Amino acid sequence: MLVRLLYASRAVPAVDHEELLAILKKSKANNPKIGITGVLCFSEGTFMQALEGGRSAVSALYNRIANDARHTDVVLLSYEEIAERRFAGWSMGQVNMGRLNPAVLLKYSECARLDPYAVSGKVSMALFDELVATAAVMGQ
Repeated sequence: MLVRLLYASRAVPAVDHEELLAILKKSKANNPKIGITGVLCFSEGTFMQALEGGRSAVSALYNRIANDARHTDVVLLSYEEIAERRFAGWSMGQVNMGRLNPAVLLKYSECARLDPYAVSGKVSMALFDELVATAAVMGQ
């Protein structure tokens, strides 16, 4: 059974660009082995990530993330059983925030910055869908 999970968290101050690249590299290496696909968005110290795969694998990965010292304020935004993946093309894609039109963020929230704590999980997933549709996701 496939599921999709969406969460948000805040990064501890030690998470810089190099640490983010290390997280992405490790995810891209490990996720295919356990059947996980997804997309990560990181902006101004906030993570928002969609994970897809088997229920056990996604739940185990989410629990590791929730207990990871690099994350605080971990919040589950959405969890659902799915018939097919939306992010099958990415073992872990990353939203290219530098190329993102701020109007896309403004479409879904009060201001043009990523703040999944201020919107619903449904709204956050709609944002991810638009990012994928507009090719604002990079990586594999």
